[in-house]
Parts: sequence; C-alpha cells; structure tokens
Amino acid sequence: MSAKGADTGTETEKGADGGGDARTDAGAGSGAGPGASAGKKPRKNISLALQGGGSHGAFTWGVLDRLLEDEELSIEAISGTSAGAMNAAVVTSGVARGGYEGARADLETFWRAVSEAARFSPLQRSPIDILFGNWSLENSLAYMWLDMSAKMFSPYDLNPAGDNPLAAILTEVVDFKALNSSPAKLFITATNVETGQGRVFRNPDINVDVLLASACLPTIYKAVEIDGVPYWDGGYTGNPSLGPLVLECGSDDTVLVQINPVRRPGVPKTSREIANRLNEVSFNSSLMKELRMISILRKDAPEHMCEAAKWGAMRMHCIASEDMLDLDHSSKLNAEWSFMTMLRDLGREAASAFLRKHRRDIGVRPSLDLDLFAPDYT
Repeated sequence: MSAKGADTGTETEKGADGGGDARTDAGAGSGAGPGASAGKKPRKNISLALQGGGSHGAFTWGVLDRLLEDEELSIEAISGTSAGAMNAAVVTSGVARGGYEGARADLETFWRAVSEAARFSPLQRSPIDILFGNWSLENSLAYMWLDMSAKMFSPYDLNPAGDNPLAAILTEVVDFKALNSSPAKLFITATNVETGQGRVFRNPDINVDVLLASACLPTIYKAVEIDGVPYWDGGYTGNPSLGPLVLECGSDDTVLVQINPVRRPGVPKTSREIANRLNEVSFNSSLMKELRMISILRKDAPEHMCEAAKWGAMRMHCIASEDMLDLDHSSKLNAEWSFMTMLRDLGREAASAFLRKHRRDIGVRPSLDLDLFAPDYT
C-alpha cells in the first residue's frame, strides 16, 4: 500500500484529469480554497486523513505542501491525530487567513518553530550517528536516560507543571478564531483516559488544549484536562478517525497520509525493535478496523441502511513512502531542521508520485487496496 518516493508513471502531475463523478464546485464549497477560475475546470473535493507520529509529521507537511499547490484539488475536510492534528489545524487556520499559499507558509513557520524550540534540547543525535548519517536517537545518552526514566518515573514526577513547548508555538501560528468559524471541516481525535474511548473535537471546540491532548504521550506529558476530563494521545483510538469524514462530509474521496507502516518485513528481535513494532501496530489498529469496514461495505452495503451506504461509498487513497521504514521510533523525537526538511521533501515526492499515478482515480475509483487490511482467518 506504500507509494515509493519516486514514480515511473508517465502522466504529468498537473492538468491530467480523468473526469468521473468527483464532487466538485466552483467555490470550493468547503471554503478551503480558491474555486475554478474562468476557463479552468472546477476543483475536485477531497478529504484528508492525517496520522500522528511526532517529528515524522514533517513528512505530512511535505505531502500537504504539494497538495495545496495543486490547481485541481480542493480540501473539504481534514481529520487529524497527534502530529496530524497539528498539521490539520495549521492548514485550516492558514487557509482561512491567507488561502492555500497562506497555509503553505504557516506550515513552514510551524515546523521551523518546532525545530528551533528543540535546538538546545539534550535529545540530539550522537556524534557517530551524525557521522554515518543516521537520524536515530538510540545512541543519544539523553534518549537512553529518557527511555529508562519513563520506566521508573511518570511525567507527574518529572514535569509536574505540565510544560509543553508546543503550546506557545500553536498559540503563535494558529488563528483559532479563524479556525473555529472556518467552513472547512476539522476533526481532531483524543483519547478519554477514564473510558478508553476516542473523542472527536470539531471546529467550534478546538483550541490549544485540544491539540495538546491529541498529541499527549502519557509517558512524556501529564494528561490534558478539557472540561474536567483527562485525555491522552488520540492515536490509541483513532489514528486518525475516518468516521466523521464518511458521515459528515460531501466528498467521497479520502486521502490517507500514512506515517506508521502497516507492514514491516522481518521479525523484530531487539528490545527496541520490538517496542518500535508494538508502537506501529497499536497506533494502526483502530485505523485498520475502519478501513476493513469500508472494504466490507463497499462489497455488500445494504441499500436500506443509509450509514452503511455512506461507508461503502467512500473511495480511499493513500500517500506513503517506503523510505519511512528506515526510520526507527526514536527518530520521532528528532527535531533537527535538516531532518524536518528531508522528511518534507520525501513527503512532496510521495505526493507527486501519487498524483502522477492516481490523479484520474479521484472521483472514480479507490486506489488503495483495502483487502490488504483483511484479517487472516485461515
């Protein structure tokens, strides 16, 4: 299901439109961007599903940067979790204030600020990793200490004030007033600590605390309380949530931007390899269930069941890169600017490859093989 960073397709990136029954409009009915100018085809509406993954979210930055510059697409809605929630909020706010170009500029501002805030963090690559061009932090003494202390102490011991540098960055970059009133739909998932259930927040209710809750890893940060309810990272219950895109949006095309690999060849043998794979499996489990439901209902959705028909009508697409398989779990805490821009460029390449290969599928057919998510009952 991964799309490689480079694609050998011969179809040009722009201007290749295969028609179909995509829902389009002249004014980008979501308010998410410019509509069709005189003499131009109306844009095709899509929804975006953005996974979380720490600094690997810079890959999603690159994907968004490429999609926002495309003249044939209009983003109706975004569902995001953790780092995906940050990207989603920055885009929604940026589009409301300055159109698609404003959103692209705000994405760079956000990720540059994240990198700048971590410049003097002890979580830096070791000299040997820098020498050999490895992005991992596993040989960093600070990372080793963090990994070990997480087994002995909680954030309530180490960070009782609950300080999170992302709070100031989000306050500076995101215009929450514009976001709250934007017609472009935004869905952010966080996990209720007490019930274990996911909660999806929508535009009017989204603020800094909601975004921090969606990205709250419980081994690093205290639970974020919203209206007296404690929340953890939304990746445990929806990474991201597809339901709102299916049931509350007009577009039948959803593009998943995948950060966490579903498939990883080989058996993990070291403790860190096992922990890394466990993280990938657990943070993909809820998404895989929803994708499997779409697969089943596309084949056999009862016509009299409106909700089932909506799930069955969804056309899923995916933008990913096999190069992400080379990155380990520790690199999700690597905020070096050179790493961010490498991931951004990788994301742009993956998005370009997707458009070359699957642009004509949008509005016509799903390009993601959902049978890949079928459970093995044999």
